[in-house]
Amino acid sequence: MENRKKVELLAPAGDLERLKIAVAYGADAVYIGGKSFGLRAKAKNFDIPDMEEGIRFAHEHGVKVYVTANIFAHNKDLEPMKEYLKTLEEIGADAFIISDPGVFMLAKEVAPDTEIHVSTQANNTNYQSAIFWYNLGARRIVVARELSLDEIREIRSKIPEDMEIEAFIHGAMCISYSGRCLLSNYLTQRDSNQGDCAQPCRWKYHLVEETRPDTYLPIEENDRGTFIFNSKDMNLIGYIPELIEAGISSFKIEGRMKTHNYVAALVKAYRQAIDDYYEDPELYRRNIGKYYAETEKVSHRIYSTGFYFGNPDSEGQIYENSSYKRDYDFIAIVHKDYNPETGRAVIMQKNKFCVGDEIEVLPAKGEVFTMTVTKLINQIGEEVSSAPHPHEILEMEFPRPVHEMDILRKVSDKN
Repeated sequence: MENRKKVELLAPAGDLERLKIAVAYGADAVYIGGKSFGLRAKAKNFDIPDMEEGIRFAHEHGVKVYVTANIFAHNKDLEPMKEYLKTLEEIGADAFIISDPGVFMLAKEVAPDTEIHVSTQANNTNYQSAIFWYNLGARRIVVARELSLDEIREIRSKIPEDMEIEAFIHGAMCISYSGRCLLSNYLTQRDSNQGDCAQPCRWKYHLVEETRPDTYLPIEENDRGTFIFNSKDMNLIGYIPELIEAGISSFKIEGRMKTHNYVAALVKAYRQAIDDYYEDPELYRRNIGKYYAETEKVSHRIYSTGFYFGNPDSEGQIYENSSYKRDYDFIAIVHKDYNPETGRAVIMQKNKFCVGDEIEVLPAKGEVFTMTVTKLINQIGEEVSSAPHPHEILEMEFPRPVHEMDILRKVSDKN
C-alpha cells in the first residue's frame, strides 16, 4: 500500500472555463466531453478547438485530460467515431473513457497510443470483468457506484498492480444500475445511453388504478407528491483514509453540468482534504468539519455515503422532493488580477448582486474570506450600485489581493 502513488483527484469540466477553474483549484486530472459520443449531451461540452486549448492549458499545469466517448454506439456512429478518436489522440488527450466494446476496439485500432479507461457504464462490478478489460488493453476501470468498499478492496487485491481503479466519491447518484437507465427512452424517447437522459428518476409520481385512469393516488400522504426514484447525492469527504486504503487510484467528482462554484469549491475542498491526509492523518481528522462545511456551499441534494458502507436502502432515497439545497449563489469570477494601485480587480458578473452585499471570496489559493461590496464601476467608468446584467465586465474594490479565476459567491436570497 505504501508503494502506491498519491491518489488522483479527478474533476468534471463542462466547458473550457470550468476546465481552467478545475486546474486552478487543484485537480490532478479533468474529464470532459465533446459535442458527440459522450453521455452528457445537455452539458455545454467542447468543440475540437476548445478541447485542444483545454488540453494545452491543462498540460502546461501538469494536469491530465480524459475525454468521454462512452455512448453505446449504433452502426451509424462507428465511422464518425474513428475520426473523432484519431483527432483526440492528435490533440493530446491522455485517455478515452469508453463503455462499448466495439468503440474500445476502434480506439485500439485508430488511436493505439492513448490510454483507455473503462466507463462505469460498462458495469464494472467484479474482479473478473476488470481482468477481462485489462487483457484487452485497458489501463483503468471506473467501478460501478453500487459497490461497497469491501468489494472494491477485493477487486484491488485480485487485479494486476498496474491496473487502476477510479471511483465516484462525490455527486449525483443514478437510480438505475450504473446509469444504464431505460426510463428516459421509454417515457420521452430520449436515450440515456446516447447521452440524452431526461432524468425521469427526479419526476413526481402517483399511483393510478386501472379502472380509474383519471384518479392519481399519492403513494404517501403528502400533498406535494412523492419521489419514489429520487436518490441522494454522495459525499465521501469524511472518508478519505478508507477510500485510499481500499486501493482506489482516482477520486472522481461527478458534475459536468454543474456550476463554476461547484467545481471550484469541491475541487478545493477535496484537494485540501487529500493533501492534509498525506501530510498528517491527524491534521485531516481535525479538519473534517471544515471540509464538509465547504461541500455544503454548493448546490446539492441531501448527502449520503451511497453504497460504500452497505446497501443504503431507504437511507439513499428522498421521498419528499427532488429539489437541490442551494445555500450560496455564484455571482462572479475574477477576470483580471487585483491592481494594488487602485485596490480593484476586474470581474465578470454571473448573477445579480449589489453594493452593500456581504459576499465570500473563494480563492484558488489561500483561505476563503468574507467582505462587503463597497464599489462597482462599469466599463465606461461609471460607479454603479448593482451588477444586474449577465456576463457584465466590472471593476470591483477588494480589501486584499484576488486573482484571475477566484470565485465570488453570496448567501442565496432564496434562503
